[in-house]
Amino acid sequence: MHEKKQFFIRDPWAFDPSFKKPAKTGDSLGFETRSLHAGFRPSDDLEHLRAFVPPIVPSMTYPYKNFDEIPYPVYGRTKTPTADILEQRLAALEGGQAAVTAGSGSQALFNLIFTIARPGDNIVTSLNIFGEGYKQAASIFPERCNVQFRFVENPSDPRSWDKEIDSKTRMVWVETPSNPALFVTDIQAVADVAHSHKIPLMVDNTTATAAIQRPLELGADIILLSITKFLAGNATVLGGAIVGPEDLTEDIRWNTTEFVGAIMQPFDSWMTLQYLETLSLRMEKHSANTQKVAEFLSQHPKIKLVNYPGLKTHPQYELAKKQMTAGGGMLSFVVDGGIPSARTVMDSFKLIIHAVTFGTSRTICMHPRSITHEHMTQAERDKAGIDDGLIRLSVGLECSEDIIADLDQALAKL
Repeated sequence: MHEKKQFFIRDPWAFDPSFKKPAKTGDSLGFETRSLHAGFRPSDDLEHLRAFVPPIVPSMTYPYKNFDEIPYPVYGRTKTPTADILEQRLAALEGGQAAVTAGSGSQALFNLIFTIARPGDNIVTSLNIFGEGYKQAASIFPERCNVQFRFVENPSDPRSWDKEIDSKTRMVWVETPSNPALFVTDIQAVADVAHSHKIPLMVDNTTATAAIQRPLELGADIILLSITKFLAGNATVLGGAIVGPEDLTEDIRWNTTEFVGAIMQPFDSWMTLQYLETLSLRMEKHSANTQKVAEFLSQHPKIKLVNYPGLKTHPQYELAKKQMTAGGGMLSFVVDGGIPSARTVMDSFKLIIHAVTFGTSRTICMHPRSITHEHMTQAERDKAGIDDGLIRLSVGLECSEDIIADLDQALAKL
């Protein structure tokens, strides 16, 4: 019997921090060019179709050429031709070697951890992570897989990261800027700590995207992405991805994704390819709008605090300037009066929409304390800066004056 080709990462992860192979597809080209061309050339691919845009290939299985030659892709749980183009494009944008997609960003995180960690292992992170990621770290993996997560005491201090790493650590995980408090972690500093222990650093780049921040250029080794957010940009797609060394992405594909089966469907992959073509332009507009909104809120008498790395009052403002090209499209702010005041403001919006996501073309708000981070203890929320009166605002592509006017009239109700 013939066997499928299998891919395995070194066991345990014999990490070599000097291993920085470039992306396969056009890493020497500009970012905007890669957004349009990586993974597909109309003159080279599918010549018989004469297609200008990448095609949607909805087939979930692919015929063998002969008994001993297995096609690749072979079945929809491993890869589809449309997802293959998307994965090449994502890898090129991040500057990584390869990518593997998943049914959501949370699923991509699960697949990564499930692939690299074994019972008794641990992963080092902080409380500055998205809510579903915290749930995986705090209960799902510890209780069901005996994989422990260590939360560093002071994420701004490299020594705090170093303290938590031991011989059983398989990965260091950073989300920057964080959701929802916009904490900015020093990627290079944490990468240096991780590499001194021969451990890879994974950075969740969902909030900034590669249009604003390139973690692999700052020392990171693996990228986590929720495609659902700014990458797609309009709340029509659910998807996620891991970008990193090809031996890792193929291990995830063949030994986790193929059996879990939570993949990005061809149509969602195709739509994302269209949206990525405008990513750079959209993030520029998101950032410009958010900067104006943040400046307005920072001067408002009913606002206690504004979290946005583009403000000079942000604790990591200088660091953000160093490792980001703009502040991004999300901020959060705290109103006096806790949950009742947050409810009053959010129920008073006329333009801004209350919804559970971010990174959309329309401005939306969400209350982290009662929705995404409800599983944290009060002490953990206090440490992560998640006040009862904290409102997360994903600033859209509308006229900034209209967004500010809506905030102004809603805050007047307090």
